Amino acid sequence: MEDTPEFDDAPSKSQRKRDMDALQDIGEELTQLNEQQLASVDLPENLRDAVLAARAMKRNEARRRQMQYVGKLMRQVDPAPIRAKIDGWLSVSAEHTARLHRIERWRERLLADPAALAEFIAAHPAADSQQLRTLIRNTEQERERGKPPKNFRALFQMIRDLTTAQNSVDASEARKYEA
Repeated sequence: MEDTPEFDDAPSKSQRKRDMDALQDIGEELTQLNEQQLASVDLPENLRDAVLAARAMKRNEARRRQMQYVGKLMRQVDPAPIRAKIDGWLSVSAEHTARLHRIERWRERLLADPAALAEFIAAHPAADSQQLRTLIRNTEQERERGKPPKNFRALFQMIRDLTTAQNSVDASEARKYEA
């Protein structure tokens, strides 16, 4: 006989606590979703009702208790599909944000550095250089006169359209070589 106690394969108390906190975190993320996103997640009715109730709560202690309840209800469902759906939305959002930041950096470079225009046109051959120059000049005049940023926005939209068109061309070229 051995003197050491046999350990079963059950997780430790600390691991169970971490797992429950992770489920509660998923529940918290569910409360942050918009109506369409929440409707597209397959949830039991009692969990959906608890998430909706938690959204409405503004007081910290009541919300904390409600989120614990949401975490308890989350133990009864498989969190993997919910986590995958939330992660999908977050990655799309992160990609979109990164794309907007790249467009914004181009716009700032075009306004700050005259040499950036040639670089942009080289990177985006479909760009109308005359229209870009006009938008850049008009944007600078808007700033000097303190006028509303009409051309500033138009420049952003033009850059967005050109980069989107270039990305779709690059993607179709890549698919052509993959086939």
